[in-house]
Amino acid sequence: MVDVILGLQWGDEGKGKIVDYFAPKYDIVARFQGGPNAGHTLYVGDKKVVLHQIPSGIFHQGTVNIIGNGVVLDPVTLKRECDTVASFGIDVRKNLFIAQRTNIIVPTHRALDKASEMQKGDSKIGSTLKGIGPAYMDKTGRNALRVGDLLDKSFTTNYIKLRLKHQKLLDNYHFIEDISAWEEEFFDAIEFLRTLNIVNGEYFINNKIKEGKKVLAEGAQGSMLDIDFGTFPFVTSSSTISAGVCNGLGVAPQQINDVLGVTKAYCTRVGGGPFPTELEDATGEELRKIGSEFGATTGRPRRCGWIDLVALKYTCMLNGVTKVVMTKADVLDSFEELNVCTAYNVDGKETEEVPFQLTRVKTEPIYKSFAGWHTDSTQLKDAAQLPQNMSTYIDFINSYVGAPVKYVSNGPGREQIIHL
Repeated sequence: MVDVILGLQWGDEGKGKIVDYFAPKYDIVARFQGGPNAGHTLYVGDKKVVLHQIPSGIFHQGTVNIIGNGVVLDPVTLKRECDTVASFGIDVRKNLFIAQRTNIIVPTHRALDKASEMQKGDSKIGSTLKGIGPAYMDKTGRNALRVGDLLDKSFTTNYIKLRLKHQKLLDNYHFIEDISAWEEEFFDAIEFLRTLNIVNGEYFINNKIKEGKKVLAEGAQGSMLDIDFGTFPFVTSSSTISAGVCNGLGVAPQQINDVLGVTKAYCTRVGGGPFPTELEDATGEELRKIGSEFGATTGRPRRCGWIDLVALKYTCMLNGVTKVVMTKADVLDSFEELNVCTAYNVDGKETEEVPFQLTRVKTEPIYKSFAGWHTDSTQLKDAAQLPQNMSTYIDFINSYVGAPVKYVSNGPGREQIIHL
């Protein structure tokens, strides 16, 4: 049995905390896509930890964590994270496993990412410059190096071949930056990676399922960044929706049980791309300030706006969401009035569907207003304590998107979650 936790917006929904909250109920937490462009923020005691590659169940001693084949893995980032995790007394060699078919990010992937983004000028897609896109391109181009290749004596030879291929592309970009220091760090991390538990991932996880183990699949980024269904071309390079679990871990569709979709009580986006409900005014700035909306991976300020129910209903449909988790509800505590987007005006026509290409049309949000709740929700412990205006806000979202909000996160602490 596999349950899934994934983001329903443009990422940064607070999935790390939610996975950390649910992890004790599962035997295995598995990352199924994405790379170090993800940033899942956890609090271990009073210390903040941001994980980019390691699954968010790593701080639970009895939980097995696996990086699945759908992930692209940066060995340097992984080594740094393992060092951080080890500083909390966690032995990653006991509860971290990596699928052999997981693709590796090499230094020239990062160089290609940087060179490509620089050449785009004003058309930048907002890449985190971590080498994600080029790594996935090599995967589909059948040139990639995979974690299982580390165990073969020809690894260095194959690395050199791939590097030479990339160098020709970098020459075309007139990219002259010296990346020798990146390579030195990379090969040091490769030696460390060889000491970890490298497994035949699809057999590993299916055997665990046969044994009756409970698996939690952890998504990265958000559904509106999906390579197929997101706001193309301002998307990531992998399948961020629940269908990606099957490809990213090697499990059959009938193994998928609950799909928990995570959404903020409002909307944010990092980098370029369409954002129909964006607030480029004092209200947007207030959301950013109260919500501390800065990227966990890049530190970039997030664009902020009201919740977009057209997009949320769309992603609930794509994912087959069975339960919604609403995060950062406390950020709205002080607002007099709240708006929710219930439709778009697209080139003069009203619609409740996400257009094929948001970048080619003029999209104006149509809002429904709600009164704020003026309560310090961070102190609330159970559903009975929710102020009426907050319940009204949540009930409307339930009825619109067709999936129930079952959990409300009302602060950064692990215990600050209300089960409705």
